[in-house]
Amino acid sequence: MRWLRSRERRELVLDWVFLIGVLLKAVDGLIELVFGIPALFISPAQLVSLTSALTAGELAADPHDLLANLLLRATSGLSADALLVSGVYLIVHGAVKVAIVVALVLGSRRVYPWSVGALGVLLIVQLVDLILAFSIGVLLLVVLDSVIIWLTVREWQHGRTLRDVARLRMPWLDRRVRNAGAAGN
Repeated sequence: MRWLRSRERRELVLDWVFLIGVLLKAVDGLIELVFGIPALFISPAQLVSLTSALTAGELAADPHDLLANLLLRATSGLSADALLVSGVYLIVHGAVKVAIVVALVLGSRRVYPWSVGALGVLLIVQLVDLILAFSIGVLLLVVLDSVIIWLTVREWQHGRTLRDVARLRMPWLDRRVRNAGAAGN
């Protein structure tokens, strides 16, 4: 195996972090949509009942399970208004993230400034959340969004689209797509 020079190795790592980070943003956005939509239609009592059912097996095995107990405490204190606000927040947050990823996948460099702006607004919201109620999960999202913003600016300055980076780092994927298209004709 050929050893890469320091700069080439750095570029390789940053490209992969960009690709994986965008993928994680897509997954994060989809998860927020999956949890946000039901939050609009479920009552607090139904949520507590569902959480109790989902954690019952774990609590039977270990009554002091940290995650299960945290989930039960968090859901038992929600009001209908808080659940509605949470649902709307998750849906908007998730939809913006999914839209950003879709725009980046479509391959236009014109979406980069918009993506950076939208992620910047989401980052500010997350920082406010972090200040008001510290959470490891929100802290991880802040770090991930900060890295993705920096890498998006970097790719925009390099004049590369997400597709360009994917083709460069995953040439086998590009060949597979071309071969599938040729086979379908």
